[in-house]
Amino acid sequence: MGKKRSGGGLTGPQQAAKFLGVSVLSGVVLAGIAIPGAGALGLAAKGTVEGFDEIPANLKTPPLSQRTTILDSEGGLIATVYSRDRQVVPLTSISPYMQKAIVAIEDSRFYEHGAVDLKGILRAVNRNAQEGGAAQGASTLTQQYVKNVFVEEAGDDETKVREAQEKSLGRKIRELKYSIQVEEELGKKKILENYLNITYFGQQAYGIESAAQRYFSKPAKDLTMDESALLAGLVQSPSRYDPVNDAQEAMKRRNTVLQRMADMKDISQAEAEEAKKKPVQLKVTRPKNGCITAVKGAGFFCDYVRNTFLSDPVFGKTREERAKIWNQGGLTVRTTLDPQSQESANASIKDHVNEDDTIATAVTMIQPGTGRVLAMGQSKPYGFGKNETQINYSVDKRMGGSNFGFQVGSTFKPFIAAAAIEQGMAPTKVYSAPNKIDYPSPIPKCDGSQWVNLPEGKKKLATAENETEDEVGPYALRTAMEKSINTYFVQMIGEIGLCPVTEMTQKLGVVPADGSKLPEAPSIALGSAELSPLTMANAYATFANRGTYCTPIALESITDAHGKALAVPKTKCERAMSQDTADTINTLLRGVVDSGTGEKAGLSDRDNAGKTGTTDSRYNAWFVGYTPNMSGAVWVGSGGAKKISMEDITIGGQYYPKVFGGGLPGPIWRDAVSGALSGREAPGFTTVSIPEPQVPSGGNGNNGGRGNANGGNGGNPNPPVPNKPGKPNKPGGDGKPGGRPGGTTAAGATGGAAATGGTGGTGDTPTPPFGGITGEPGLIGGRDDQ
Repeated sequence: MGKKRSGGGLTGPQQAAKFLGVSVLSGVVLAGIAIPGAGALGLAAKGTVEGFDEIPANLKTPPLSQRTTILDSEGGLIATVYSRDRQVVPLTSISPYMQKAIVAIEDSRFYEHGAVDLKGILRAVNRNAQEGGAAQGASTLTQQYVKNVFVEEAGDDETKVREAQEKSLGRKIRELKYSIQVEEELGKKKILENYLNITYFGQQAYGIESAAQRYFSKPAKDLTMDESALLAGLVQSPSRYDPVNDAQEAMKRRNTVLQRMADMKDISQAEAEEAKKKPVQLKVTRPKNGCITAVKGAGFFCDYVRNTFLSDPVFGKTREERAKIWNQGGLTVRTTLDPQSQESANASIKDHVNEDDTIATAVTMIQPGTGRVLAMGQSKPYGFGKNETQINYSVDKRMGGSNFGFQVGSTFKPFIAAAAIEQGMAPTKVYSAPNKIDYPSPIPKCDGSQWVNLPEGKKKLATAENETEDEVGPYALRTAMEKSINTYFVQMIGEIGLCPVTEMTQKLGVVPADGSKLPEAPSIALGSAELSPLTMANAYATFANRGTYCTPIALESITDAHGKALAVPKTKCERAMSQDTADTINTLLRGVVDSGTGEKAGLSDRDNAGKTGTTDSRYNAWFVGYTPNMSGAVWVGSGGAKKISMEDITIGGQYYPKVFGGGLPGPIWRDAVSGALSGREAPGFTTVSIPEPQVPSGGNGNNGGRGNANGGNGGNPNPPVPNKPGKPNKPGGDGKPGGRPGGTTAAGATGGAAATGGTGGTGDTPTPPFGGITGEPGLIGGRDDQ
């Protein structure tokens, strides 16, 4: 009886010898190999005579993972992504030299034996006995193919990969049975084709087509004799014979393959000798994978496409299911990205903000009425290096964006106006809008409770103030929007309540970038919410689409490796407000770019509208604008954890005493949208008439003082001076005109009488954060827009 191991059982070589001995003696032949008639094989595999038969006979071959190609809306390449770089090709697309080379070096009797080469096994056992170890294997191409199937099925699970590659008799026996099945079902040519497509050739190249492209930058069908021999030699040890890192070792191995081909009469000896003289000549295409390979600055859009796939139930019930399909690859993904729009966005970004600036910018453009994302770019390139990032500033956190998004400043004010008009408020509504006010209190919320102005732990009431001391009402909505008067919109939200604003933003898809709910507090009027550019661009697209909101989409079509079309998510459109309300907002926001804070963003060749926004301490500046056929958002600020105040700062080589929404984001938007729409149709808005009423005299709180949100008694008997410019180093001259050309500061007629001013006061500083709002001090309330 053979010597047993300490663990009880024969050693590997002893088991193999016993297996072979019994096989030969039994004389039972199945599928070209000797199968034991007694229990030796079963004992090794399962411990029973029936063990071999108990192994499932059906080898489930997983589809091979391949590269996925992401295209723009015109079919141009954006990026190639893959978990394994592989392109499956038929045998007819593989060089005959390559077919002969791999057979010659890996399994020269491939066309003569069955699933297992008994002569090869006997030869290997004899050789290993002489060497005293496992010096030589005896796996056929069929067995190697089966092993690679298990490796492929293991994917990125390291434990399963090790199990698929372990050198054990049990694994060999399992391979045996599956190899028999494969030989019977596929035949030699199909096995060879599958083997060449599944095998790893080093340098991240799986399959012969990717290997030919990687090492020689040519398709597999064009491989020459010496090139084929070199690649065939890699299979045994892709790292040892890697021609990129060790050309001499690779050449030795190549010549071994050439000689083997000559021995097998696949080529003549003379051909082999001639080929051996050639040096290793590579034309390497470096491994490129993922969104870092994206062209036209579309790396972040590429990442958005990937996250869209992984998060949408259309592609699978769970994220794991969706990830399996994505990693399987072989997809051709056609997206909504418009090349002209993307190139224009990139050019505008480059003209205004440098990669190495301390601040960054992001530009997102979307098509009203369809939800199609047309462009997505930012000044910090996609990558891992210096001045690069993988954070997509344009999208929410769950889609690869920043942790919280960015405070939007006064770009939020149109949402409040839309909510008020939808409630029946006239667009000529007048509020006293003093320079500084206490927040109105109490204000009803959606759940029936009320917001009360007494911040927790604070002794002073929370206040809001306008940007400059000379911004003193009364104002009507039109001028309040153009001049971005903070106290006007605080008074508006105090009158209509918080719930209509919450309901309007829900209809517009306005959700904080971290996935939380918008706070119900009046400071929302000053843009305390932290949102993403994509969210803002799409919400404004609803105005352009005359009140109908459409969900954003990035995927146009997807086909799998077999050309079968997959379902893709479609945009869902629902009415968010009446056409009259949307038309009124469009008319108001046209005024912003005609003669208001967004004048520097205005387009001269087509109808356009928009709104500026600048937050406290100038940490963030925005312009969100649109035409009837394109909506875009531009954010400028610091994308990292450290907040940077954009005062006394150089950006894109230009010095800015103070950055305003109309001063830098506005021109970025103008240049990006102008180029995106160049040569394209220029439809107009449907506008409404908004009368410009006279300001009643003496209603406002004293100049620079505090008023009550609901008006109050007393006030300055002298009306404000219309069109008064800002003070030095204050907004007014830099992108914030004093009013409409030739007009007086507007106040209401039909919207209700102007509130009669405030009580006057010393002008307390704001005390953010306010009750019910979370955020860093200095980020909420108070000063806002330009």
